[in-house]
Amino acid sequence: MARKGMSAGGAAGELARFLRANPGVTQVDAFLADMNGVPRGKRFPVHEAAKIWSGGVQLPFCLYFLDVTGEDLDPGGRSEARGDPDGNAWPVAGTLALIPWANEPTAQVLLTMPDQRNQPCLVDPRQVLARLLARFAKRGLIPVVAVEMEFYLTDRKRGPQGEPLPPISPATGEPDSTRQLYSIGGLDIYADFVRDVAAAAKLQNVPASTAIAENSPGQFEINLYHDNDAVRACDHAMLLRRIIKSVAARHGFAASFMAKPYLDRAGSGMHVHCSLVDAKGRNLFDDGGEAGTKLLRHAIGGLAATTAEAIALLAPNINSYRRYRPGSLVPMGTAWGYNNRSVAFRIPTGSPQARRIEHRIAGADANPYLAVAAVLAGMLHGIERRIDPGAPATTDVSARIDPRIPFQWNEAIARLRKAKILPDYIGADYLALYADAKAAELAKFNTAISPQEHTWYL
Repeated sequence: MARKGMSAGGAAGELARFLRANPGVTQVDAFLADMNGVPRGKRFPVHEAAKIWSGGVQLPFCLYFLDVTGEDLDPGGRSEARGDPDGNAWPVAGTLALIPWANEPTAQVLLTMPDQRNQPCLVDPRQVLARLLARFAKRGLIPVVAVEMEFYLTDRKRGPQGEPLPPISPATGEPDSTRQLYSIGGLDIYADFVRDVAAAAKLQNVPASTAIAENSPGQFEINLYHDNDAVRACDHAMLLRRIIKSVAARHGFAASFMAKPYLDRAGSGMHVHCSLVDAKGRNLFDDGGEAGTKLLRHAIGGLAATTAEAIALLAPNINSYRRYRPGSLVPMGTAWGYNNRSVAFRIPTGSPQARRIEHRIAGADANPYLAVAAVLAGMLHGIERRIDPGAPATTDVSARIDPRIPFQWNEAIARLRKAKILPDYIGADYLALYADAKAAELAKFNTAISPQEHTWYL
């Protein structure tokens, strides 16, 4: 049976057209993004792939809340205690594409779980964000979103204690030690990798934009274009992360979106750019001047009001919190400002028609759907409550620590459990699931003995 709202012919047509254009394809990977942004799904031989579109893909709900090691910790008795039930996932239109790094001709398609048996699917981060967008639509507001992600290339070999090692420079054959922010020469050294990422992104209809060499050896940022469908913008972010990891492996590197792989080097962030437009495409943050509209300031006020509750979504694991270090240009509070990279909510310089907020708190390890949902929830809260954000910061505030923000993982989880604002926008059920899953992951992490313990106490 075809997906509700789509004819059987229309559902099968996308695949049929694709296979006519790519007759050599032998298999199709169908996957979803879990709570941690890890792709999980099934590989179908091409002669069975039509059923992905005609009947969906049966996948256990627990795939959405596995921990980072792939284990089902049964958070709150939501999987094993209920017999590990399946849900029905469906392909996301427009995401069927070739996989250029595969060893044999292979395609991929992104999955999502819409309503299940006329009940909302409460475990899919993609649907969490989609439900929030519907609330914007009722107010005549359309978020326009772009996601920027920093990452490291590393050597595929690890150090003696499992620590990452800098990549071997293609230019010298030695471990990379360059620290050249925005260096074109740095991009030249890794030009083959950057070129293949761009080619794969184009093949998969992922609108990748600028590539930047960051401030540490092997660290880069590849940006995405703004999109007036925030869910699609997050699809692109998730797919780009898969492209980067896969292309890196083909070039003999590992790629990591870990927030703080090196204590003595820059962390990797996920910056979310967002504006709001109306049905005619007019930027509602633009008043023709440099300051922007009251709506812009209200959105910032809401972001400040929700950050303490949202930090567990923006920083999803124990390493995430190592990135928050005073004086490192990583926000330690909720200050905002114009053309100021030390604040949490930056208003970039440029044309008033492009007036937007750059949210700078999330780590690169965050799930894009959940990070963007947290950002949009804060903005909408501020708009609905007309919250004043106070005066903008005009100096470096990155060393100013806001004691209201929980910068420890256990404290962030506890703060999310007590949330008063976010449940109204993201859903109490999903936030409870997320908190239970992360608490279980933290408890599991605490059962391991670290190398530092052996060094200090043995």
